[in-house]
Parts: sequence; structure tokens; C-alpha cells
Amino acid sequence: MIVKIENEFLTAEISGLGAELYSIRDKTDGHEFLWQGREEIWSGRSPILFPIVGRLMDDSYRYNGTEYKMAKHGFAREMPFEAVSQQGNAAVFLLKSSDETRTQYPFEFELYVRFELNGRSLTATHTVVNKNDGDMYFSIGGHPGFNCELGYSLVFDETETLLTETIGADDALRLPDRTPVPGDGREIVITGDIFNDDALILSGLTSKAVTLKSRNHDRTVRFTFGDVPFLGIWAKPGAPYVCIEPWFGVNDNRDRKDDISEKEGIQRLVKGGQFELVYTAEVK
Repeated sequence: MIVKIENEFLTAEISGLGAELYSIRDKTDGHEFLWQGREEIWSGRSPILFPIVGRLMDDSYRYNGTEYKMAKHGFAREMPFEAVSQQGNAAVFLLKSSDETRTQYPFEFELYVRFELNGRSLTATHTVVNKNDGDMYFSIGGHPGFNCELGYSLVFDETETLLTETIGADDALRLPDRTPVPGDGREIVITGDIFNDDALILSGLTSKAVTLKSRNHDRTVRFTFGDVPFLGIWAKPGAPYVCIEPWFGVNDNRDRKDDISEKEGIQRLVKGGQFELVYTAEVK
């Protein structure tokens, strides 16, 4: 099931599988801003990462003394969402806890994802609702990929101390080292080798947004991510796209935790509470 929304400037398409954004297209000239997925490179377009971000040590975690298995980035991206509303420029999708999710994740939840077009912007609002009698622990992240070529730049609003955490090639866990990202602290140039060691994982950013630019034309994507604790930037090396990933959570490191409540970057939501991850992509 593909749901289409539009306004006078843009159309957007969302798949019911994973509530995954499939397209952001300019109505004037038909230009597609979102990566369209290719099996031989990366088949994703904009998966939702929930209820973990990244990889767990041994793809497992413990909660209240019980061990659970969960694959990288969680299960939401592979599950059907219900389209609960659609009207013109907006659509809302819902995933609820079920017998299937409880085998991996022993919490009762609702995950609403709202996509809305306003002017030349698309805003994605992810709302997690705790339906348990006690606290709930989770992570959530966005993973939209945007079409680009080598030589494009990501320009932050502010000058940053851009240090990236590194990921082990054998287990995809975070290593203790942080390395400088090449550049002047505001601009990251997308080169053929910048993602050779997997994603850049940035934290402590002052900027709330970053702009994807080309030196060859005036098209831009201004991506507002707000106050997220982690920002991932990734592509397959040399591929013609880049993912800008706001994360409330992060890969495990090699320090084993006894309970998911102790996991770095994990979010705690009280009974009846709601939590939002919001990002906006303004395309010009």
C-alpha cells in the first residue's frame, strides 16, 4: 500500500510497510529528492528505526532478567502500519504492540508517524506512546536518504567540533575512539571514501539543521533535526545518496549492560507518556 499526499509544490509517497517515506518530488519539474532504493546498493529509502537504533551486542539485550533478541535497527521498518488518516497534504500511520512484537520487545506501545507537506517542506513527526503500567525503554531514529553525487556538501548552521565515533567492522559496535571529520567544522564534503568505516556518528551538536548542497546547481535540502543527542550520516561508499539520521539512541559499545534501562542513549518514558521525534526536510 502506497499513500500519496501533495500540495501546490510537492508530492510525497509513503509505504504502509514500515511507514517508510518513498518519495519527495517537485511538481514543477518532476525532480525526485529522495533516494529510490537499489537492491545492488541499498534497497532502503527512509526506514524508521524503533525500538532500537543501530546494533545490539550479540543482537540481544536483557530486561528484568530475561534475554530478548532483536536485529539491527529494530522491527518497525519491517512491519505493516495502519493508515489511520489521509487528507490532502497529510497522512498518519500507526503501529501497535502485538504478540509478534512482544517476542522481541516486552512493552506495550503505540507508534504514530505523521507526514505533512507545508510549502516546500515535509515534516515527519514520530510519536511514541507508553501503554504499560510502568516505565518503557526505547530508542527511535529517522534514516532518510537523499539523492546526491560525490562532491556535494553538508553544511551545518554553526561551526562544530566534528568528531565521529567509529564502528567495528566485525560486529558493528561502537569503538572508544573518536576521530576528526575532515573539513572546517561547518562543511562535510561527501567523498568516495568518507564512509569507508561506516556511518559518521556525531553528538553534542550546536546546530539544529544541516543543508545538502551542490556546487553544480541551486537545488538544496535543508534538514532540521532539532535537539537530537546523536546525528548519523551514512551512505554506501561512493553511492549517489546520503542519509541524514536523527537518533534518540545509538549502537551498543563493547561494554555489556545487564539491563536495557542502562543502555547508552536509551529513552525512558513514564506510564501514559508520549515522546516525539520530529524532522523537517525543506527542498528548494
